Amino acid sequence: ADCRYTCHQECRSLIQLDCRRPAQRQLSPESSPLPPCQHVTQTVEEEKPEPPTIQEIKQKIEKYNAKVTNCLLMKLNEDGTYTGFIKVHLKLRRPVTVPAGIRPQSIYDALKEVNLAEMTDKRTSFYLPLDAIKQLHISSTTTVSEVIQGLLKKFMVVDNPQKFALFKEMRKDGQVLFQKLPLTEYPLYLRLLAGPDTDVLSFVLKENETGEVEWDAFSIPELQNFLMILDKEEKDKIQQVHRKYERFKQRLQETLKEARGKPG
Repeated sequence: ADCRYTCHQECRSLIQLDCRRPAQRQLSPESSPLPPCQHVTQTVEEEKPEPPTIQEIKQKIEKYNAKVTNCLLMKLNEDGTYTGFIKVHLKLRRPVTVPAGIRPQSIYDALKEVNLAEMTDKRTSFYLPLDAIKQLHISSTTTVSEVIQGLLKKFMVVDNPQKFALFKEMRKDGQVLFQKLPLTEYPLYLRLLAGPDTDVLSFVLKENETGEVEWDAFSIPELQNFLMILDKEEKDKIQQVHRKYERFKQRLQETLKEARGKPG
């Protein structure tokens, strides 16, 4: 009230002020100023929610499975971890890089964890079907980073995983909200808390729009292709400017020619 100190509402109880100067009191030049306000801030560690106990996880899983209308149930393990399914919508508007001339992955390849992308150096660009859905069986310890890498491996995409990000899509009051998930988040836990209804929560794989281009994530051929595209766009822009002022010059000359033929 006196020194007009401003702080966050949640920080109010942590601030101690030693203010003796009334708000309307003016100090004269001869008077000695009072000691400044002492802003004492206590260092408080951010309170993290306690991890749920095995019993709490068991109750949540039972509640979750009771709402499941298909066979995609969650299963609790003896060590407290659990497994389940998540669906990821692919909303990629740019082409991805895949190996050229590679046969589809077989069950044998999947069991032996054979990486077909490493069998050839030939690459080609490919558009994944927009809004395709991929179902993944993951564990409660599977992170967002591992989900992204797993999706890229299933589609044999050899692009850097940093180019992609996993979002959670929520619907609230008729609006669709997207939130980018940190790489250390656990998608299955979010699925457990939200329940099996994908209208409440769904996962979306999109391009990682960070606002800053991470050039290290691109290969040399991709960077060279960018230069070619920029060079073409620059030439097209120059031609547009030339045509614009050529038309303006032509109209100006026609106007001058008409003006010369009129009296006055």
